[in-house]
Amino acid sequence: MGQDLRNWDIENESYWASTGKSIATRNLWISIPSLLVGFAVWLYWGIITVQMINLGFAFEKSQLFTLGAIAGLTGATLRIPSTFFIRIAGGRNTIFFTTALLMIPAIGTGYALQDPNTPLWKFQILAFLSGLGGGNFSSSMSNISFFYPKKVQGYALGMNAGLGNFGVTTMQIVIPLVMTFGLFGGQSRTLVNTSGTLIGKIPAGTETYIQNAGLVWLIALVPLAILGWAFMNNIRDEHVSPNIPNPLGAFAVITGMLMVGFATAAFGLWLLLPATDGGLPVSGMGLSKWIVLPIVIALTVFLLKLIPGAVGQNLSRQYKIFGNKHTWAMTVIYTMTFGSFIGYSAAFALTIKVVFGFQHMMVDGVMTHNMVNPNGPSALMFAWMGPFIGALIRPVGGMIADKIGGAKVTQIISVVMVASALGLAYLLSLAYNSATPETVFLPFMALFLILFAATGIGNGSTFRTIAMVFDKEQAGPALGWTAAVAAYGAFIIPKVFGEQMKAGTPEYALYGFAAFYTLCIVINWWFYLRPNAYVKNP
Repeated sequence: MGQDLRNWDIENESYWASTGKSIATRNLWISIPSLLVGFAVWLYWGIITVQMINLGFAFEKSQLFTLGAIAGLTGATLRIPSTFFIRIAGGRNTIFFTTALLMIPAIGTGYALQDPNTPLWKFQILAFLSGLGGGNFSSSMSNISFFYPKKVQGYALGMNAGLGNFGVTTMQIVIPLVMTFGLFGGQSRTLVNTSGTLIGKIPAGTETYIQNAGLVWLIALVPLAILGWAFMNNIRDEHVSPNIPNPLGAFAVITGMLMVGFATAAFGLWLLLPATDGGLPVSGMGLSKWIVLPIVIALTVFLLKLIPGAVGQNLSRQYKIFGNKHTWAMTVIYTMTFGSFIGYSAAFALTIKVVFGFQHMMVDGVMTHNMVNPNGPSALMFAWMGPFIGALIRPVGGMIADKIGGAKVTQIISVVMVASALGLAYLLSLAYNSATPETVFLPFMALFLILFAATGIGNGSTFRTIAMVFDKEQAGPALGWTAAVAAYGAFIIPKVFGEQMKAGTPEYALYGFAAFYTLCIVINWWFYLRPNAYVKNP
C-alpha cells in the first residue's frame, strides 16, 4: 500500500479509471483527517482563550488575542517551506512526519493549561509551535494536486481543503465538550464566568478540565500518523518527486526547512510585538505588521534558497513560479477567500466574547468595556457555525467552478463579501457602543455566516482557477505558495481586531477588509474576465 509510484499518468483516462482513481482516493481520505487535525491544533487558541477568560486567567484581552496572532504568523510562515516539501521529500514522507510533529504542541498545551500560574511566555511559545498545523496545509494541497487529473481538480482540492478545514469546526465543538469531564485526569478548575458548549450554557461555579483542549488531539494524531505511513504514497515521476531520499533523509530535510520558517517567524515576532510583562523577550519596537510581514516572507524565501546541495537546486526549479504573473494575481485573490476564512475562524469566538459578552457604557466620561453582560450569548455555543458553513460549502464552490468557470464564481462571491463586511462594520459599531449589545447579535451572526459561506465558495473556485492557469509542474508549488501567503490572514485578522477593539473602533477592521475585497474584484476582472483577459474565466 505504501509503495512509491512511478509512471503516474492520470491524464490518461483508461489509466485513471483502472489504477489512478483508487490510489488517489485512498491518499485523499487519509490526507483529509490529517489536515483536519492540523487545523484544529493551529487554531484552537481561538477557543482556549475564551475559556481562559471564563476561568479567570490573569491576562489582558489584548494579550489573549496575541496568542492567536502568534499561531497565525507561524503557521503562515511555515507554509512557505511546506510549499516545496512534496517535490523534495515525497507526499507519504511529508504527511506522516508533519502529522506526527503535531503531538508536540498538543501535549505541551495540555500540560501548560493545568497550571493557572503558567506565565504568558510559555503560552506564547506553545502558540508559536502550534503553527506546525497551519504549515501542513500547503504540503497537503500540493500533494493532492498531483494525484488528480485537471478535470476534477476543483472537486479534489475542494474536498481536501473543505473537509480538512472542518478541523476548525471540529475543534470548536470538541474542545468545549471534552472540557466538561476528566478525560485525561488531572485537576479541574472552577468557572468564574458562564461558559458554554454546542448544546447549552454552563454556569459559573462548574468544574472544567481545560487541559483536555490540547491532549484530546492525541486520540486522532497517533492513528493518523500510522495510517499515513502505511497507506499513502510517494510519486517518483519527474514532474512530482524524482529524487526522494530515504525516509530519515526526507525527515531531516523537512526539519531543516521548518527550522528556517521558525527562525524567520521568530524574527518577525521580535520586530512586531511590543515588550510586555511576562511575555516573550521581544524587541519593544512594535513595528507595523505591514512592514514586518513582507520582511518575513522575503527572508524565508531567500534563506530557503541558500540551502546547499540538491535541496537548493530543487527550489531553484520550483521558484520559477515567481516569474509567472498568475502567481501574484492568484496570491491576492486566494488571500481574499482563504485568508478571510482562516482569519475570521481564528478571531470569531473571541470577538463574540469581547463584543457581546460585556456591556459597553460611559463611566465618568470614559467608555468602558469590562462589565460582564448577563444577557450576552455564549461564544462557545455559536462560534463553530461560521467555520462549519465555510468548510462545508467549499467542495460545492469547486464543483460549481468546474461547470461555469472559477473566475466567474470568484467575482460573484467577492461582491457578496464587500456587502457583508460593510454591514458587519455597521453592526459592530452599534454593539461596541451599547450597554445591550445582544440586541444586534442575530443580524451580526446572519451576516457573518453569509461572509463565511462566501469565503468557502470562493476558496473552491480559486482552486479551479489555479489548476487551469498553471502547468502540471507549477500547479502544486503555486497552490502551496498562494496558500502560504493567504494564511497570514490568521495573523492579520485577529491582530487587527485586537488593535481596533482596544481603540474602541472594531468597525474599522471591517472597512479595511471591504476595501481589500474591492481591490480583488478589480484584479480578478483584469486577469480573467475582461475582454482579451490573459486566460478567459479559468
